[in-house]
Amino acid sequence: MLKSYYRKLGIEAGCDEAGRGCLAGPVYAAAVILSKNYKNKWLNDSKKLSDKDRYDLRPEVEQKALSWAVGVVSHQEIDKINILNASFLGMHRALDQFTLKPDLLLIDGNRFKPYKNIKHLCIIKGDGKYMSIAAASVLAKTYRDDFMKEAALKFPCYGWDKNMGYPTKSHREAIRQFGVSELHRLSYQLLPSQLEIKF
Repeated sequence: MLKSYYRKLGIEAGCDEAGRGCLAGPVYAAAVILSKNYKNKWLNDSKKLSDKDRYDLRPEVEQKALSWAVGVVSHQEIDKINILNASFLGMHRALDQFTLKPDLLLIDGNRFKPYKNIKHLCIIKGDGKYMSIAAASVLAKTYRDDFMKEAALKFPCYGWDKNMGYPTKSHREAIRQFGVSELHRLSYQLLPSQLEIKF
């Protein structure tokens, strides 16, 4: 079972994002505050969970969390400020929605842009170590998947309902065949040679 908290005292918010490596769509980030005595043996890094388990856990997290929020950064913003800054911005946008102010942020990964005057701790693979970060990873992943499944209805040729925008062989082949959509990240290398893309 993952750890319930980093420090016994104070209010901690776990933060994580989903979609950094995708070729299309926004990046989603989530922030979650759980009570220090919250336990859930199923909660884990969203990448280690099945799609069904992630969606089963989402309402559990939303109902049991002391506070939670999701922040979104569009593909246009990603192209403008780069994906690393977009990931930080998504977390900031999630935190902006909180009414309960945390005094420590647990960030999945090794880098973060400070948020206001709140202390933060970067934890590599934190979504597999702390419940609040794992909960954030579940929310970010499922809400982003919802967006991509909806986008797949408008752009069915890219298979986003299955690849969620990640650079699979079939996704790249669709880009080669049909060109880019209005949701693709143009700052990314969508194909081995950008010259092959039809705009």
